[in-house]
Amino acid sequence: MRPRVTLVLAILAVLLGGGMLVPAAYVRLASDGGSSGDGAESVAAPPPAAPPPPTLTNAPVSVPFDGKYFSWALMDRQTGTISGAENLTTTNSTESMIKSWIVADYLRRLGDKPLAAERRKQAVTAIRDSNDTAAQSLYQAGGSRAVLERLISMCKLTDTRLDPRARWAYTQMSPRDAVRMGDCIADGTAAGPKWTPFLLKEMASVRGTTAPEDQQLKQGGGRWGIIDGLPPAITEQGPVGIKNGWTMLWADLQWHLNCLAVTDKWSLAVMMRYPKDHGLDYGAQVCQSVTTQLVTPQPGAALKVPQPVAKP
Repeated sequence: MRPRVTLVLAILAVLLGGGMLVPAAYVRLASDGGSSGDGAESVAAPPPAAPPPPTLTNAPVSVPFDGKYFSWALMDRQTGTISGAENLTTTNSTESMIKSWIVADYLRRLGDKPLAAERRKQAVTAIRDSNDTAAQSLYQAGGSRAVLERLISMCKLTDTRLDPRARWAYTQMSPRDAVRMGDCIADGTAAGPKWTPFLLKEMASVRGTTAPEDQQLKQGGGRWGIIDGLPPAITEQGPVGIKNGWTMLWADLQWHLNCLAVTDKWSLAVMMRYPKDHGLDYGAQVCQSVTTQLVTPQPGAALKVPQPVAKP
């Protein structure tokens, strides 16, 4: 009889155990699936994604400009797309902005040869101080007019026209071609692989302000304009190469002023002509204003935080 009793007791234990387990399992399932009255479960929102670093992108630009000519262009160097003012193919005299090409052309043609001390000094002062004498010496060393012809062909410019006497400052260039020239410099085409880092370093080291004491007969301070319109969040990403051009021409009593800046992401040019009485600061502030309006996202723009979503 003992084996039978043992078997019966074992069966009862299994049945009782199963009866106790089923309610417990039911309780757990009910708890998991019934936390909300509508059958949906609220899940925690993912942490907000880090916003993209600010940059310059095409955007509406409004400048209360008082002058004969105003235009601008922006190249996205990642895609090659050029945007800007409706008249971005119209031209202005380049003035000292073209010195960036003159120096680049000399360096590229130098190739692997050493840069003589005097030529190095000329390259540095032509860019950092916008020195006319230094730029003219390098221009003549490169064959004068041939320097500008190489600019048009190598950088694939379409709107640029040379002065009949091949004076580099009077080269007529559009904002569209100016940003192409900036891209040509930054991508290494202009100065070649060996000298491009040197040139971009000099363009990032332009010095001097619009103050009268910084403006001299054959050179002048040129660190103003676009660079002043860039927030630290952009300038801290890497060097910004700049080269401005500016002259008050007595022939028409107008300031001919251009701003050029380039980074690894974009190339921007702002070009204008306006009355001499407005002064140099006026043009610098126009370049700054255009730049500020192209910054994306704008400083202080609200970050959209993802909201919790219902899980079916």
